[in-house]
Amino acid sequence: MNSDIYTLHQGNSPLLISCPHVGTQIPADQQARYTARALQAEDTDWFLDRLYGFAVERGATLLVPRHSRYLIDLNRPSENTPMYAGQNNTELCPTRHFTGEPLYRPGQAPDDAEIRRRVAVYWQPYHDALQAELQRLRAAQGHAVLFDAHSIKSALPWLFEGTLPHLNLGTVGGSSCAPGLRDRLAAVLAAQQGFSHVVDGRFKGGHITRHYGQPASGVHAVQLEMCWRAYMDESPPWRWDAARAAEVTPLLQALVQLMIEWRPQ
Repeated sequence: MNSDIYTLHQGNSPLLISCPHVGTQIPADQQARYTARALQAEDTDWFLDRLYGFAVERGATLLVPRHSRYLIDLNRPSENTPMYAGQNNTELCPTRHFTGEPLYRPGQAPDDAEIRRRVAVYWQPYHDALQAELQRLRAAQGHAVLFDAHSIKSALPWLFEGTLPHLNLGTVGGSSCAPGLRDRLAAVLAAQQGFSHVVDGRFKGGHITRHYGQPASGVHAVQLEMCWRAYMDESPPWRWDAARAAEVTPLLQALVQLMIEWRPQ
């Protein structure tokens, strides 16, 4: 299913994979606002639809937006409250790169009216589709598992100290999914040696994980923030690395298969 806002591959398992930062498009009528650097959309969660493509064949639903997070961040609440209090954050309509430099030309950042327009045109349809798919899966399967897939450069001093582990699993401190699911996913990560990992570290889960993860209502949500170095080059032009991707894919397959097969107790 395609729209101007997203692509949706509907599956028949309980798992829905959301990739809210894969989009790269900035509409032509907005491009003059941005710096030349911003138009390159460097903070995209590059290639995740490709990396998780195997999941569609296994019955997962995959939801992917078309537009860049620089236009509007689908993983922020529409009222624009900060995700991580007391730390640098990017906004609902971000104004800075992850390195801290401005995205917009002087005086061109969106005002309140433009932000509301972007919410209506871009943010709301994605979330309507996300909510509808979760309801469909829960009705068909008895529960739904939402896997919010992200990736990021390993070191970004403006956002966090040091270098992130390869794999950063977030469950909002254990509140966005059943404890049994969190424990089993953590066990898969702990059983391998190739990739460093942490559970509920710096990235505990953004708006999508926090808002939709309601285990008491049959929706279990987890976020995975994966470092680019696990599957791609971390410097321009942000190239896919087939050898690295091949190394991490079996681990991702194990996590996805677990979420497909898992059932609440």
